[in-house]
Amino acid sequence: MEKNINLIVETKENNLRVDIFINKREQLISRTRIKNLILNQKLKLNGKIVKSPSKKVSEGDKLVLQIPKPKKVSLKPFNFKLDIIYEDKDLIVINKPAGIVMHPGAGNYENTLVNALIHYNKSALSNINDELRPGIVHRIDKDTSGLIVIAKNNETHENLSSQFNKHSITRIYQLLIWGKLRPSSGKIDTFITRSSKNRQMMEVSHSKGKRAITNFKTLEVFENDKTPTLSLVECRLETGRTHQIRVHMNHKGNSIVGDEKYKKKYKKLKNIDNDLKDKIYKLNRQFLHAKTLGFIHPKTNEEMNFSSILPHELENILKLLRNTNK
Repeated sequence: MEKNINLIVETKENNLRVDIFINKREQLISRTRIKNLILNQKLKLNGKIVKSPSKKVSEGDKLVLQIPKPKKVSLKPFNFKLDIIYEDKDLIVINKPAGIVMHPGAGNYENTLVNALIHYNKSALSNINDELRPGIVHRIDKDTSGLIVIAKNNETHENLSSQFNKHSITRIYQLLIWGKLRPSSGKIDTFITRSSKNRQMMEVSHSKGKRAITNFKTLEVFENDKTPTLSLVECRLETGRTHQIRVHMNHKGNSIVGDEKYKKKYKKLKNIDNDLKDKIYKLNRQFLHAKTLGFIHPKTNEEMNFSSILPHELENILKLLRNTNK
């Protein structure tokens, strides 16, 4: 059902950007969604349509934000077994395998996680996103594995989106990188923008794009005459930009093992263990796993924390590295 939200700007809110003003008043609506509604001409300011999220408001301004009726999902179900870690009437936590895309898009409208969710339970998914992304609150890359949370209703979706927007969600990843990080732990704080050379890639910028913050810590270093130098690293995200960890590691000069998009050339060792070489260079995904996910439950206010073990193809590489490191 379509609804309107009516707001009047108070003195203390004078000169705020209109998207920020609405987000402060309606905290369960994510700022990203507010921007999209404005760009789709769903906001009126003193009776006139607003076309820019950056427009400033003044004391006494009257705003009407139109929330459209959710679109019905018309996607083909995909019979794919979901690894469900937790489920209740409001949300699902899934351990996504590498190799499956989160939602339909150009070139793939059927074999995605969303199609699998529709097969699992079409009627129990939020529908405030566009019709290609029911239930999707956040994403991880196709060739990344690990934990994601799915919203089963719109109230839950808005609440979780707000937590992501405020960067209060706990997201910890494990990854294997080429070389050693210097220093071994710390924080990467940059801007990330779309690459000027390849529009399908992102790159670090010191002034353009969105701020991206990654906290990193080296867990193990593997270094001997039978292996290239590799490091097992843990990254805790403060923000969640597209390809953030992959871009930041590449920026440090330590790209992720198996990452074909963001990679640097490394010297191959002649005496590398053959089993290890086979597993590393035939890995058809990046060694990147969303290991820990934590948030406040939108309905119960309970603190929820989930962890998942590394997939076998990644764990097997670590076992070989630990054996050759003895």
